[in-house]
Amino acid sequence: MSSKRTLGFVGLGVMGGPMSINLVTRSGHEMIAFDLSTESLDRVVDAGAKRGASVVDVAEQADVVFLSLPSIVQVEAVAAELVSATNPPKIIVDMSTSDVTRTRALGALLAKNGVELVDAPVARLRQAAKDGTLLITVGATPERFTDLQPLLSCMGSDIVHAGALGSGQVIKILNNMVVFQTINALAEARAIGTAAGVDPKLLFETLTLGSADSFVLRKSALATLAVDEFPVKTFPTVYAIKDLNLALQLARDEGVPTASADQTMTLLEATRDAGYSDEYYPVMVKLIEGGTRK
Repeated sequence: MSSKRTLGFVGLGVMGGPMSINLVTRSGHEMIAFDLSTESLDRVVDAGAKRGASVVDVAEQADVVFLSLPSIVQVEAVAAELVSATNPPKIIVDMSTSDVTRTRALGALLAKNGVELVDAPVARLRQAAKDGTLLITVGATPERFTDLQPLLSCMGSDIVHAGALGSGQVIKILNNMVVFQTINALAEARAIGTAAGVDPKLLFETLTLGSADSFVLRKSALATLAVDEFPVKTFPTVYAIKDLNLALQLARDEGVPTASADQTMTLLEATRDAGYSDEYYPVMVKLIEGGTRK
């Protein structure tokens, strides 16, 4: 990696905001940032980034541009803006959770314009984004992975080379699928335990002492299912549906049956339809227990 590099960051939301702040404060490189939200952009500028006037403005100044966006739809649109610049970046690093097939297709398209796409989606919770302790799974050539690892290490504590382009997305998507199914199982356990007269908090605390223990149980279930709190704007039901759809599409593409994941998707969609679109997705327990928002 060259000693002097100008970085760009587009998408400064719940995850992208703290990630970009860690990048600008820890990397030692100049960074130009852009987001449609002035408030989000102000926070990153206050941390030391230059204010970008637009996506194209970022493209004109940055050698490497990082993206943290809602889906592949926005990634494709922003990538098109980046390559439309007179002096586009040499590398685009997509840290969003995106469709595998479309990520690979986008990479092929960008390569025709002399731009290299790397997928580097992130896992773990919002606090990990703030602390710089994310898990980042990277789809890139070995040489590009080595090149970008110092920058990614500003945002994550575990940086994994997953393979070629798209492989990072495969691991991230499957990670999320397993997490959603685990929450589904824990929600069912809460419903059964409560019906049988056992306190949910006691149930989950006891499960952490045995073979049912997991990161999801300790970090998510104890904070939500155990205390019946499902805050909005954390990781809402509609986001879970979007991410699980990516896993189910990947399974269909590869011809793999997914009976268990399909059941979780059915429950998530019922949760959304019952009026819980914006709550943290473990709120699915309400549907298991027979609840519908009034």
